[in-house]
Amino acid sequence: MQIGKIRKVPLREIWRREDSDFSAWLEENIDYLNDIFEFDISVESREEAVGPFRVDLWGEDNFGQRVIIENQLERTDHDHLGKVITYLTNLGANRAVWIAKEPRKEHIRAIEWLNEITPDDTSFYLVKVEAIRIGDHPVAAPQFTIVQGPSVESKQIGAEKKEFAKRHQIRLDFWKEFIEEMNGTSNLCSNLSPSKDNWLGIALGWSGVSINCVVSKNYARTEVYINRGDIDENKRVFDFLADRKNDIEGDFGGSLEWERMDDKITSRIKFEQQDLNLYNREDWAAMIEHMKHGAIKMETAFRKHVKSLKTKN
Repeated sequence: MQIGKIRKVPLREIWRREDSDFSAWLEENIDYLNDIFEFDISVESREEAVGPFRVDLWGEDNFGQRVIIENQLERTDHDHLGKVITYLTNLGANRAVWIAKEPRKEHIRAIEWLNEITPDDTSFYLVKVEAIRIGDHPVAAPQFTIVQGPSVESKQIGAEKKEFAKRHQIRLDFWKEFIEEMNGTSNLCSNLSPSKDNWLGIALGWSGVSINCVVSKNYARTEVYINRGDIDENKRVFDFLADRKNDIEGDFGGSLEWERMDDKITSRIKFEQQDLNLYNREDWAAMIEHMKHGAIKMETAFRKHVKSLKTKN
């Protein structure tokens, strides 16, 4: 038995041109490409017009999905990435196959990202093409390898990212309304900007002790939040304020929830209203009113005591 050594062959030695040579060959030999997929492509046309451009190959798979194929016998580049997106969107395709000699890592990541952000029925594949010979055999064989493609995980990641983006926008919109409402009554938020976080901090005159406004799908809360970076220092600050609880709650105009939280580094004193949902816009007015009242009253009730402790420190 003779065993030959596999040798890579320059692609241009077999196909000099992408359009008239490689695309034409692939149109007639699409089964070589189908072997690496879980679907079979039937080519319907080559050099299909897309406005002033032409897609290399255009067809349909055995599931009825429209497929575009863009070929590149060189390293991947931005021009071909743009073509892939242009052809898929303008031809109403569901699958895009980008075949290249040498996929760059930047374009591998771009295809990964496209699979994350696009709908479940849209898929992008980046395929590496090589040509090989065994020993001195005159016949060369193509070799296709999927470098990047869609997966259940990538679509799930994409769905999660979209949900995070949606939540961030809701928070930005909410804090914008809250700050505008606060600025009509108080200057506590005059230097603040809307945030994508679920909390907004208001200075209380001493680093590590602040008034935080916090929102979730379950509550709206205003709190004096203590986190000076050291657990013993945080508990000392809390105890100093707790010793003045009657005076503070008298100035606040109501009772507060005092949470020393011995099992945690931080401590807080909170004013919270349950059964309010940030993601239900009908609750926004009640949430804003609760936190506006809480922030203004807390600033009045706590500031002088925080200032006194800061002076002693």
